[in-house]
Amino acid sequence: MTVTASNDAGVSKARPKAYVFDAYGTLFDVHAAVRRHAAAIGPDAAAFSDLWRVKQLEYTWVTSLIGQYRDFSALTQDALDFCFARYPAVDRRLRDDLLDAYRRLDCFPEVPGVLTTLRERGAKIAILSNGTPRMLDEAVAAAGIGGLIDNIFSVDALKIYKTAPAAYALVTSTYRIAAPDIAFQSSNRWDIAGAKAFGFACHWINRSGAPDEYVDHPPDLVFSSLAGLVEDAD
Repeated sequence: MTVTASNDAGVSKARPKAYVFDAYGTLFDVHAAVRRHAAAIGPDAAAFSDLWRVKQLEYTWVTSLIGQYRDFSALTQDALDFCFARYPAVDRRLRDDLLDAYRRLDCFPEVPGVLTTLRERGAKIAILSNGTPRMLDEAVAAAGIGGLIDNIFSVDALKIYKTAPAAYALVTSTYRIAAPDIAFQSSNRWDIAGAKAFGFACHWINRSGAPDEYVDHPPDLVFSSLAGLVEDAD
């Protein structure tokens, strides 16, 4: 479902030559790990999962700004440890189980069909993520979508996180495709702001119906799920 669209005249009206997807929250459900162990975690499970995600992202921004990179796997563990400290009633013996579940997150149900359709239309399909190469390879394999992905770009090669422009340039420098001819999809509004500032055509996958922000860098289209990409292209 298309929610809204901007009228940016600089965006190419032709079908994109490549579709580039953020991984966590866009292709993969970041709350699936906690959901698998919700009964063991107890009544704080939802808040625990939300905080894990918030701190994970916060740590990427802080480490980038102070110039002391630590990879996404390490930050994910740091964020989880903070959650155990914040919710001391949650059994710390779940730590390894939660980290293992995070390596094998569920993809959203529409993902395989959407990627299949876009590939059939001749576009390149890629992931651009803060995740480490190993994390992304494991997630893609667990979801069974490896045959639908042409390239996986990790910021680990740069040692700086999105929204640094260099992260988005990983795609343009490899594909040698102009930024406006690349469609970038993310459920993270801050990521859309960074990609839009870089010059990509941007689709915000607003699964939760969140209010808009970063108004100086609006998405070109907003969808409630990735299925909107296929509906919009028809």
